[in-house]
Amino acid sequence: MNRLINFIRCGYEQLVAGSNSLQSLALLVLRVYFFWQLFMTGQGHLAHIGKVADFFVTLGIPFPTLNAYLSSAVECFGSLLLIIGLASRLTAIPVAVTMTVAYLTADLDAVTSFFSDPDKFVKADPFPYLMCALIVLVFGPGMFSVDALIKRKLGESRRRGTEGNSFVWSSQTPTKLKVQN
Repeated sequence: MNRLINFIRCGYEQLVAGSNSLQSLALLVLRVYFFWQLFMTGQGHLAHIGKVADFFVTLGIPFPTLNAYLSSAVECFGSLLLIIGLASRLTAIPVAVTMTVAYLTADLDAVTSFFSDPDKFVKADPFPYLMCALIVLVFGPGMFSVDALIKRKLGESRRRGTEGNSFVWSSQTPTKLKVQN
């Protein structure tokens, strides 16, 4: 019986290790696939900003031209940052807010029918982008990102200490100097 339990535990541990090794690749595919679509949408919105502003007027959004520029810029440039994985968690916040506002204005019907007709909520246009932004916010961009590259470089700098004139953050607290009389 003990051998069977150890066999099952060992198999499960291998499954977890294998799944963990695919995590960064899955996050990369998710970022590139969905945020490329959002980038293309944002680029189209910026190219036809007048139509977007007119649509915002019909939705009753205040300052429609300003908000059209803001949401389109977040869609376009925020998506590019998320694709390459630069400032990912920070960038995911305005993307998630923009998609939430899109839900509450353009797809309010999908939000109000969240419990009665969940398919309507899931099939709304902002859903995949909102979910991807939340995933990046919670889990980060993964190893295949500029954020991870920066983190590795900063980690190497900290391990080496201060070399030359370069400034490196230190986790050590400074010691007090003794004053001699």
